[in-house]
Amino acid sequence: MNPVDADLWSELKRQAIRQVEQEPILSGHLYDLILRHRGYEEALAYLVASSLANQVFSLAGMVDLVGETIARDPWIASSSLDDLRAVTTRDPASECALVPFLYYKGFKGLQAHRVAHSLWQDDRRGVARFLQSRVADSLAIDIHPAARIGRGVFIDHGIGLVIGETSVVEDDVSILQGVTLGGTGKESGDRHPKVRRGVMIGAGAKILGNIEIGEGSKVAAGSVVLKAVAPHSTVAGVPAVPVGSLRTDVPAFDMRQDIDG
Repeated sequence: MNPVDADLWSELKRQAIRQVEQEPILSGHLYDLILRHRGYEEALAYLVASSLANQVFSLAGMVDLVGETIARDPWIASSSLDDLRAVTTRDPASECALVPFLYYKGFKGLQAHRVAHSLWQDDRRGVARFLQSRVADSLAIDIHPAARIGRGVFIDHGIGLVIGETSVVEDDVSILQGVTLGGTGKESGDRHPKVRRGVMIGAGAKILGNIEIGEGSKVAAGSVVLKAVAPHSTVAGVPAVPVGSLRTDVPAFDMRQDIDG
């Protein structure tokens, strides 16, 4: 890890120790997920594995699979750290980095996807699909392992999120619960949305088809988007149309839910 990353890992450990002092009943839990690990990558592997293991695929086997994948693909852990910073800077409920790391379904589901995507890229598609299924079962998030997701992505709550196979989500995007990045029917090939940098997608929005959601744009909650969205614009409605005006270049950072914001 670079020095900044090492600082974040040290802060996670300090926060865990502080939590143990405040709530001794959580000592075993925090030791298991944070304090016994030698570094962030090891803790991340255990976090993901403990979320996905079941009676068929043991925790020990899952730790080995996830840990080996993270060790082989350093981009997973470095992107994860950017995701963690995104949560702490955009979500006032996060309190500190320890809270989303331990408890946020959106964060854990995204990191599990990063592992599944790496396995998919290595042509281990059977196990990648198994991880996708386990994320859906345990976290209520369904992201196809082939979907490409950038770094610094904040998935708030995550429950009900669906991201299709040929979707692209670039860096610094914020997505709330119940969002679908889907196709429009039985077409094959490149058929899912391309979400550019800095976009904010409100809760329950449905974006369908191989359309571009332009950089720095905002999709209002509950919208159904069937046509491309221009950069730095806001769309709302069913079907979605341009509305209001933006006061920021990166709506994903501000997380404003109003139309004129």
